[in-house]
Amino acid sequence: MAKKPVSTTSHKSSAQPHFSQKAGELQAFGTVTNTMPLQLEESVRLEMTEQLNQLLADTMTLRDLYKKSHWQVSGATFYQLHLLFDKHYEEQSELVDTIGERIQLLGGISIAMAADVAELTRIPRPPKGREEVPVQLSRLLDAHQVILSHCRELAERADKLGDDGTNDMVVSDVLRTGELQVWFVSEHLVEAPLVEADSERQSA
Repeated sequence: MAKKPVSTTSHKSSAQPHFSQKAGELQAFGTVTNTMPLQLEESVRLEMTEQLNQLLADTMTLRDLYKKSHWQVSGATFYQLHLLFDKHYEEQSELVDTIGERIQLLGGISIAMAADVAELTRIPRPPKGREEVPVQLSRLLDAHQVILSHCRELAERADKLGDDGTNDMVVSDVLRTGELQVWFVSEHLVEAPLVEADSERQSA
C-alpha cells in the first residue's frame, strides 16, 4: 500500500482569526489571464479590458455625479430631480457592476478604488459646493456625452475584433441606458411655460 506524501507545512485548525496578513498580488493590473477558453486572442482581451476600464472609470464618475446632484439639488424642481437623480444613480451603479464583471470575465483586472478612478476618468471634476440646477443638468449631460461617444467607438472596435460579448454589453446596457437618461435630463432644460401658455407664440 502506497504511503501518502508527508506535508512539510502543518496547518492546525483554530478559532483564532489571522490578522494583518500580507502577500504579493495574484495578478498585475493591465494584464489578462489565459485560464478561460473564451476563443478570444490575448491581444484582443488586453485591448478590450483597457478600453473597458476607461469606460468603467467614466461610468463610476457619472454615477457619483448623480449622487452628488441628488444630495445637493435645490429649488422648485427639487422633488422631481431628487428622485430622478437617485434613479439614474442606481441604474449607473448596475452598469458599473456589469462593466467590471465583463473585465474580469475577459481575464483582466477592474479598477475599483476612488483614487484610481480619479486618475483615469476623462470627466471633469465638479466643485465640492452646490451648483444651480441648470449647471448640474448641463454637467451631467456633458459627462454622458463622454461616455456615449466612447461607447460607439468601443462597440465598433469590439465588433471588428470579434468580441461579440463586449459589443452587446456596450450597446445593449451602457449605450441604451445612457441615451434614455440623456432624454430625461435634457427635458428639464426646456424653457416651457408651467401655468400659462405663450399666447404670442400661439398667434404667430
